Amino acid sequence: MIRDCRPVERARIHYIINDAAVAYRGVIPDDRWHEPYMSEEELDGEIAAGVRFLGWYAPGDVLLGVMGAQDVQDVTLIRHAYVLSAERRRGIGSDLIEALMQSAQRPLLVGTWAAASWAIAFYERHGFRVVADTEALLKRYWNIPDRQIETSVVLADRRWFATTFHPR
Repeated sequence: MIRDCRPVERARIHYIINDAAVAYRGVIPDDRWHEPYMSEEELDGEIAAGVRFLGWYAPGDVLLGVMGAQDVQDVTLIRHAYVLSAERRRGIGSDLIEALMQSAQRPLLVGTWAAASWAIAFYERHGFRVVADTEALLKRYWNIPDRQIETSVVLADRRWFATTFHPR
């Protein structure tokens, strides 16, 4: 079942993010990796900034995956999309992104690490494409350090390319 996560599930969301983010260790630049990958304070800051989480629940209301969304200006950003390591390759991420794509009222953008080929491939399988103006988009829609901008890519859904001219 997919539904909006509740505030009381914050600790479980935090656990899922940090469990799943281990996949990035040794892949992303060493200066961008830290333990834990996301602190509780960072998660609270993201939620306070308007990131809302959609969750994938197994029977018994067990949260196994999350995908955040944040409305910024004229787009919705996909933020913090993670599935528990032990539950990967079961379609949970696909279910979450499909639900988010169906409910989104704005074009969707997602930023990810340029070295995370599996993440890029995941979004491409769901119709997203890498955009040419990554740096400009990251500076416009995200609040991230310059070093992260240097090592990231942005992918956009069909609506992004259909709404206005955007170079590929």
